[in-house]
Amino acid sequence: MAGSPLSGPSRLDGQTALITGAAGGIGRAVVAAFCEAGADVIATDIVADGGKFPAKASYRRCDVTDRAAVEKLIDEELKARGKIDILVLCAGTIANTPLPLSTDEQWEKILAVNLMGTVNPVRKLYPVMAERGFGKIVALGSIAAKIGGVASGPAYVAAKSAVHGLMKWVAKNGAGKGVYANIIAPGPVETPMWATVTDRAAPSPNGNVPLGRFGQPEDIAQSILFLCSPASNWITGTVLDVNGGMLMD
Repeated sequence: MAGSPLSGPSRLDGQTALITGAAGGIGRAVVAAFCEAGADVIATDIVADGGKFPAKASYRRCDVTDRAAVEKLIDEELKARGKIDILVLCAGTIANTPLPLSTDEQWEKILAVNLMGTVNPVRKLYPVMAERGFGKIVALGSIAAKIGGVASGPAYVAAKSAVHGLMKWVAKNGAGKGVYANIIAPGPVETPMWATVTDRAAPSPNGNVPLGRFGQPEDIAQSILFLCSPASNWITGTVLDVNGGMLMD
């Protein structure tokens, strides 16, 4: 049969996955979900000690805004493991500073982590996946990129909008090369990062969150697992909204 393989179960047995932003709330949940699904996981973040991960995961410190460091890590892991099948891009930072008060430094940081922290791993690993004929890439976008922000400021909205566009380019360019690229667009998820920008009101089924609660990291992790597994073998270039019904697109 020509084209992509038929979809299969949501398992990752025999797959090697590189996860950035792994020490954060969503990233840590992704590591746990992928290990449970049978993947060999490389977890990476900027912190010196990533904390406790499942035994099946290995932790590597890396600053995703440093292109040379990212390329070195990927080269080393490819040499050691022979392949990286999956790339999940969870590294991010947020600010809710209004546009007139935003500084160049804030813009540079938000764009460096959210946008270039996505560009750098993809720029290195996408050609490797394309040459091999297989790869699945999922980036964390945001509902903010679709509706102009929730509690986030304009720099975050701009950065995540660019991530959405980048991944669609990869999906279109990689479709004939066996490389899938998709975006998860979470609504508000209760993580330490989200807590820095809002004193949010309680969710309400008739108000801000129709399903009656804010998201948890596991909600996002399971959606990412779906997009990285054989269950999504006929999905690429999509933005999957995971937001409790806040946006019904």
